[in-house]
Amino acid sequence: MSRFLMGLAARFPLLILHALGALLGWAMYGLSPTYRRHLRENLQAAGYGGDAATRRAAVAGAGRMLAELPAVWLRPRAEVAALVRRVDGREHVDAAQAAGKGIVFLTPHLGCFEITAKIAAEEFPITVLYRAPKLAWLQPLIEKGRGQDNVRLARADLSGVRELLAALVRKEAVGILPDQVPGEGEGGWVEFFDRPAYTMTLAAKLAARPGSVCLLAFGERLSGGEGYVLHIRPLPEAAPGESALRRMNRALEALIRECPGQYLWGYNRYKHPKGAPAQPKGAPEKA
Repeated sequence: MSRFLMGLAARFPLLILHALGALLGWAMYGLSPTYRRHLRENLQAAGYGGDAATRRAAVAGAGRMLAELPAVWLRPRAEVAALVRRVDGREHVDAAQAAGKGIVFLTPHLGCFEITAKIAAEEFPITVLYRAPKLAWLQPLIEKGRGQDNVRLARADLSGVRELLAALVRKEAVGILPDQVPGEGEGGWVEFFDRPAYTMTLAAKLAARPGSVCLLAFGERLSGGEGYVLHIRPLPEAAPGESALRRMNRALEALIRECPGQYLWGYNRYKHPKGAPAQPKGAPEKA
């Protein structure tokens, strides 16, 4: 039934999906004290605690992110591509391809991050790292929605890491959600918006890999159901004495500040994963 409903929702205009998604976002915010607390705390840490407009946009945006999935996952490839009105920063992709390098795309939980791999796959193969969903019925939907045409799915385990490396050796592209909390032994504690966050090392290592170019990307959600603008930014140079992890988080912070109302602030980014080391004493690393 859930798969049927998602297939039905995929036929709705994006304007309707986003309107329903805004209602869903406010329902989640009103019904879950834990979600509401995370959203407010994370906004406060990033300096948006007193910005009511950003908070309202973030609440509605979280729902829109869910509501747009049927359209992005299940519509025909050409229809999904047509939703992107403009690609800002395309020259960075062209330069990497001209130099014969693989591309590491870092796509945080910002805007419609699901559409970035779809658009990349219009021109070249891309391997995307993902975690299996807790709800089993979602697995075939994810495989159908994300893993088609030029998009390959790699599970977030050792075999998946090998697939990412193999793709980069072939001078192809890979995609990672770099602000997703990693599991035990897969991260390190580094500042993210003035709070220590357990941050994945894999993304930073791939970003620093010789022979590859690291680019940040997200799909900005346009108002009125008009579609998306895909933004692509190069990873900035490291500051003196800055670690690879902090460099990555600093780049993500700058990207998120371009469109703060579309970041998933309610995500529990600062949780302590089971088995992860304790937070280091003292102030977290800053640039």
